[in-house]
Amino acid sequence: MIERVPFDLKAYVRGSETKPCFICGLVNNDPACFHHRIFEDDETIIFLSKYPTLPGYCLVSPREHREDLARDISTDEYLRLQEKVHILSRALKRVFDAERIYVLSLGSQQANSHLHFHVVPLPSGVPLEKQQYHALMGEHGVLQIPDDQMAELARQIAETYDTERIAS
Repeated sequence: MIERVPFDLKAYVRGSETKPCFICGLVNNDPACFHHRIFEDDETIIFLSKYPTLPGYCLVSPREHREDLARDISTDEYLRLQEKVHILSRALKRVFDAERIYVLSLGSQQANSHLHFHVVPLPSGVPLEKQQYHALMGEHGVLQIPDDQMAELARQIAETYDTERIAS
């Protein structure tokens, strides 16, 4: 497994509180908001996290800026979004031979308010004490994966995602 490096959480929080929405920036092709894309259509964008704690750490989000899961999207929109989360989960399971797929909706009205789901493959063999929240927390460090390797991961995940989507 790739070793984690320290993550400057305070700087990340300051940036999140003061910068424009990074997901909207990504959707609008702002180079400052670049992330490796896995899939996108008229409603949804799926991309790799810039600060992964595990290889294959992805985010799934509506393209349109929505903030409140309970109030800002219809049941049909939610179900379409979750279908993509499910397809991505199957793709990640195949690409990473994952023991488990973690799915969480995180963010805050104070920062990173654009609704998004974290979809993260847990590799087989991770000791129990390093699973679950421990595995996801940036406070325990993040992976420094070179850009060319991130691009290759995105390509592999996207290819498998397409295969899974077609099979659905």
